[in-house]
Amino acid sequence: MGKSVIRAHLEQLGKNRDTVVMSFTQTMHTYQPILRLLAESLQVQAPLKDIEKELVQAAMRHVQSQKTLIIVIDDAHLLEIDILRKLRLLFERFPKRHNLVLLGHPELLHRLSLLCNEDIKSRISYSKQLLPLCDADLTAFIVAELAAVGLGVNTFDEAALQVVARAVQGNLRLCRNLCYASLVAACLDRQRIVTVSHVNSALLQPHWRSHEALLKQQVKAQRAAS
Repeated sequence: MGKSVIRAHLEQLGKNRDTVVMSFTQTMHTYQPILRLLAESLQVQAPLKDIEKELVQAAMRHVQSQKTLIIVIDDAHLLEIDILRKLRLLFERFPKRHNLVLLGHPELLHRLSLLCNEDIKSRISYSKQLLPLCDADLTAFIVAELAAVGLGVNTFDEAALQVVARAVQGNLRLCRNLCYASLVAACLDRQRIVTVSHVNSALLQPHWRSHEALLKQQVKAQRAAS
């Protein structure tokens, strides 16, 4: 499970009559676009100079209607600290019946742990780090995805599954993409079963390889040509 799954679950809470969910995935990672998205979600129409005051008043009206506000910002690790500080100052004026959820990479927690950012970290009431999936969970995910499209559990042989699990290191999105690429390689080879050779063929694609490995390949090609 990744942060996209968590965001989707939080967005589902908005179907409850006593909950208002504002979820942002394309904020441009600057303050004014976030304000505009908040205003759109809360149906606030105001000039930019008055928008913060109007947002606070709109939040107050929702809470007076016995509603809980949930604001979700995805890819929060891309936000600069000064933007997070502006958001802290804004949401401190919101009624207490609201939640700000920041979804991001571990570097976000690292930045907030710095002493100079203690004013932001001290406002955190709960945090959780998602650990990489184990091989058994990755295999179960692959089998479930295959079953969903009518493919058998043996579409990937055991050795191929092991290579996939080792290559993606617990990352669900990488697992999905590598499986897709391996299936394409098997189709091109006119085979019904994905084997290690098909997975390795997918892993030879440039985006799966490190920068150092690509440079070494280029040097070898130049030496062979000379």
